[in-house]
Amino acid sequence: MFLENIAQNANLFFLILARVFAMLAVTPLFSSEALPDVTRIGLAFFTAVVVFPWMQSSGYPIPDNGLQYVGLLLGEALLGLLQGFFLVLVYSAFQMSGTFIAQQMGFNASEVYDPLAQIELPVLGQLLNLSAMMIFISGGGFQSVFLVNVWQSFKALRAIDFVSQPGFVNQTLLTGLGEMFQRSFLLSLPIFGILLLVTLALGLIGKAAPQMNLMMMGFPISIGVGFVVMLLAMPYLIQAFNAVISNGFNSLEELFKTISPPNLRGALQ
Repeated sequence: MFLENIAQNANLFFLILARVFAMLAVTPLFSSEALPDVTRIGLAFFTAVVVFPWMQSSGYPIPDNGLQYVGLLLGEALLGLLQGFFLVLVYSAFQMSGTFIAQQMGFNASEVYDPLAQIELPVLGQLLNLSAMMIFISGGGFQSVFLVNVWQSFKALRAIDFVSQPGFVNQTLLTGLGEMFQRSFLLSLPIFGILLLVTLALGLIGKAAPQMNLMMMGFPISIGVGFVVMLLAMPYLIQAFNAVISNGFNSLEELFKTISPPNLRGALQ
């Protein structure tokens, strides 16, 4: 009976599936090449099945014109891509903070391929990225993706309202980019600041004793101090990672509440 209902309302189901699949296609972890395409498609399908009854009961105006329906389908896919891209910006803060630290330590040239992020990262950037992924999994990040990125998004915005909310793209990009640079700088500031002081101290030593070969001494000292400070600061970094991930989902939820049309705003309360 339920499958028959989906078959009779396939046009609505495909709209839901387009947004969910597009969001999972770019969301961190879900977009990884380590996850088979069949698994990603199946996860998007069953998520759309769960959301379908609520969307059907709340009502979703679907045009009779085929061309307008294709445009609506592309709009839902675009909304899913924007939601996933917002989370990509949140996790880019960890990669960027690791890049800042690696550059100050002299590890910026040692890049490796990260199969989860699907890009080349410095070793420390990959370390912080994997740590953030571990915290994401252990801290209920999967639940937040489906409760906020899927459930709250369908309550807040639909592709048919996208034309009346042209500021959604600008707010998503500007908010995500601004918070990414701010978070990456704050995460790397303790270690980066200490390494900067070490560099200044080595520069003063080089002025006082020019005969010393600071090129040979500077790198081991910077690397050793960087690892010691990172080891001591790791418990605090883990708490900061958890806060950054939670704030990212909270920012996305607040963004939904801000741009939600008046007829859907009551569902978010």
